[in-house]
Amino acid sequence: MTPDLHYAVEQFLYRKAALCDAQDWDAYLALFDADSVFHLPQWVSEHEYVADPTQGLSYIYYADRSGLEDRVFRLRTGKSAASTPLPRTLHQISNVRVTGWEDGQLEVRAGWQTLYTRHGVSEQFYGRVTYHLREVDGDFRITRKHVLLLNDTINSVLDFYHL
Repeated sequence: MTPDLHYAVEQFLYRKAALCDAQDWDAYLALFDADSVFHLPQWVSEHEYVADPTQGLSYIYYADRSGLEDRVFRLRTGKSAASTPLPRTLHQISNVRVTGWEDGQLEVRAGWQTLYTRHGVSEQFYGRVTYHLREVDGDFRITRKHVLLLNDTINSVLDFYHL
């Protein structure tokens, strides 16, 4: 892996985080491939999580981008009462590593933390994430986002914009 590739991957992830923080949903959704999978599994025990979303419970599972598109539609139209008002967020990405290359896609792992404020209360979520990225016209598209939420005692709403 070249330093240029690693830099490009980091910049892509930072841009994704900034678009989510800015609630620029059209640009955010454009980063995901139409067939992209988004999975946030539940934990089975302290060190084991649901690996197959069809065989166990997940906090979030979208088999393709239409699941994210539906969530954005609900946010925009006010049909998500639990997300009104939307929190202010700050997504932070760390320890970005390109860990593999298979079938023309990069596997990228990172740490993440999202600080958020809603109704005057500030909280955070944090964890690890694995992305599969496909290069498209000099940029990347997410084909898979697998998120592990490490602080999974949830005191409030949990949605894609927290991750």
